[in-house]
Amino acid sequence: MATDALAETEIPAALETLPDWTRDADGKGISRSFKFKNFSQAFGFMTRCALAAEKADHHPEWSNVYNRVDVRLTSHDVGGLSQRDVDMAKRFDKLFEA
Repeated sequence: MATDALAETEIPAALETLPDWTRDADGKGISRSFKFKNFSQAFGFMTRCALAAEKADHHPEWSNVYNRVDVRLTSHDVGGLSQRDVDMAKRFDKLFEA
């Protein structure tokens, strides 16, 4: 599912809806670290996110160290941020709160 990159003027408003996410230095992605009580909770979160990402056909760049999951979202097909990244970040936030 192709989508257009967000215009530079659209990005600040999009980031206002994602207070825990930060724009990467290169401007092409957004990132967030999620912290859990232990590895099992972190891994469970990654599993739930993986299922959501697969369903949306939009996959994160991520890593896991013990109780922390670091996530970066970008739309490689458009060379930057798209609405798909914003939507996926919101989905991950909801899964974290659950």
